[in-house]
Amino acid sequence: MKRSVSRFIIFVGVSFLVGCESIQERSAYKHNSSSSVNKSLGYNNMRKALYSHYNEWQGVRYQYGGLSRQGIDCSGFVHLTFKSKLGVNLPRTTWMQAKIGQEIRKNDLRAGDLVFFRTGKASNHVGIYLEKNKFLHASQKKGVTISRLDHVYWKSNYWKSIRI
Repeated sequence: MKRSVSRFIIFVGVSFLVGCESIQERSAYKHNSSSSVNKSLGYNNMRKALYSHYNEWQGVRYQYGGLSRQGIDCSGFVHLTFKSKLGVNLPRTTWMQAKIGQEIRKNDLRAGDLVFFRTGKASNHVGIYLEKNKFLHASQKKGVTISRLDHVYWKSNYWKSIRI
């Protein structure tokens, strides 16, 4: 009995440390490195697809490990957005999403680029750049929302940007 309680406490502790990272990788990443998603879809169509997806998901609550309208986490939201709107299978976790594509400068962001943040000692957050310093993501406080990169919190925790 004590062993079960100890394991449960460790599990809960690790869950809090990893932030919106998902424990299980649910899909394999498939990508042709010779062309970016941005090139194949076009800037205006990319923006339209992302805003359309936002309208469908706006306000859906944050749930660690969630992957549905009942609750979703940041990496799950990015994963579903790319799969349903862009036809691209991205990895399920923030950590794995941060390892793909090409790293770009913040000044070079275009609609559809991924933006990453270090939100704690062992936790990360991911969103999708829209335009004019705005990005789409699943926030722990607001659910699926649009935020600004120049907001003091996001600006101070910015890590890197990736173009798929």
